[in-house]
Amino acid sequence: MTEKEIIMLWKNGLSKEQLAKTYMRRYNHQIRIIRSTVRHRHDGKFITSYEALGYIETVLYKHIKSENS
Repeated sequence: MTEKEIIMLWKNGLSKEQLAKTYMRRYNHQIRIIRSTVRHRHDGKFITSYEALGYIETVLYKHIKSENS
């Protein structure tokens, strides 16, 4: 998910928790695909919902701060 997608979904009414859950699912799915090959089986790290929420909050904070400036 790009930052633009996150901001667009947030403006359309999704809560931070719902965004974090969606972001976590997409991110972990990409990591699962990368790890499916033998060569890359130890690459990447799965994230928790708490880490996903932290990322979502920083993206939204930067957006709100840039809007007000």
